Amino acid sequence: MLSSNWEVISSLITGFGTLVLAIATFSSVRSAHRAARIAEQALMVGLRPLLVISRLNDPAQKIFYADGRHELIEGGRGAAEVSGGNVYLAISIRNAGRGIAVLHGWRFRVGRQPMDGHPPLSEFHDHTRDIFIAPGDVGFWQAAFREPDADPLYGEAVAAVQGGEMLTIDVLYGDHEGGQRAISRYTLQPRGEPEKRTWIASVVRHWNLDRPDPR
Repeated sequence: MLSSNWEVISSLITGFGTLVLAIATFSSVRSAHRAARIAEQALMVGLRPLLVISRLNDPAQKIFYADGRHELIEGGRGAAEVSGGNVYLAISIRNAGRGIAVLHGWRFRVGRQPMDGHPPLSEFHDHTRDIFIAPGDVGFWQAAFREPDADPLYGEAVAAVQGGEMLTIDVLYGDHEGGQRAISRYTLQPRGEPEKRTWIASVVRHWNLDRPDPR
């Protein structure tokens, strides 16, 4: 009888020890997963770009287009000009994030646009060149309309630039690993007479595509 009791007690102790070990293992695994997630988030933050407008005292950006044309853009400004039948656009940009920004595409519209959601990716144009902006540094965005028959927005762009209307530019970009895609919306507002017109740049909205939005 006494032997049977000891066997029961021994089994209970063994079972309790196994349970404690299982709980400790579960807790350790969960802590390890949490630490791994925190480390991954820290890594992603270190790669994440965030494009804003350059400061007014930032160095001017010299921009070359594929056809040999060039523009010199002061900090905090953009360019919009019709020349030789082409529409040339550019914005001086600063990367306020910690990672290299790789520009993927752009979208042009005339006037103020709705802010209730990011525009469809199917409406974006590809860039004809690779554009990278280093973290904490100044760079640029550029694009051009050159084919009246190929792009339905060509005529609208010509009329808007010549008429001095506000322009809205959406820029699609991500980190150098191809992730953390975002869209930043910029506006170009004209100032001055047509022959001496300057374009003041502003950033008005950011949308995240691969993670929750910042608001």
